[in-house]
Amino acid sequence: MSQTRLVPAVTDSEIHDIAVLAEEIWHEHFTDIIGEEQVNYMVDKFQSYPALKEQIQNGYEYYQIHSGSTMAGYTGVHEDDGALFLSKLYIKKDCRGQHLASEAFRYLTALCRKRGLSRIWLTCNKHNANTLAVYSHLGFSITDEQVADIGNGFVMDDYILTYEMGI
Repeated sequence: MSQTRLVPAVTDSEIHDIAVLAEEIWHEHFTDIIGEEQVNYMVDKFQSYPALKEQIQNGYEYYQIHSGSTMAGYTGVHEDDGALFLSKLYIKKDCRGQHLASEAFRYLTALCRKRGLSRIWLTCNKHNANTLAVYSHLGFSITDEQVADIGNGFVMDDYILTYEMGI
């Protein structure tokens, strides 16, 4: 297994690289789940360079996930009310199955311990079966569900998953 590293994305170039990768991953993975029109809308609204820059200005932290010399994915988190919101964790198709999500999760749980945070929570599309299985394997439990209107006639139909830190 290659060495996995999480690198904070702070420069414009690093943030731009995440936006480029986001577009690739979203079109490959989510088109079958939510359709191309909603993928295009969500990439522009939540994953584009301007959207990522704005999120960072509002307290989000982004990390590139590297496997060896390859940028294999990225994650975005936001600390809120004693918990860590895992907004984004995406791995390129040809890098899946290499335990990179597990490595990123270990990094994030260490971050939570360091900051004294009690849990990690996230939202995941109810029809994203493979990803739900990964989160279950990592120890997350479905604790709620929500349908969120994101504009332009689209909704996010998600489960809310929580991982309790046990601290």
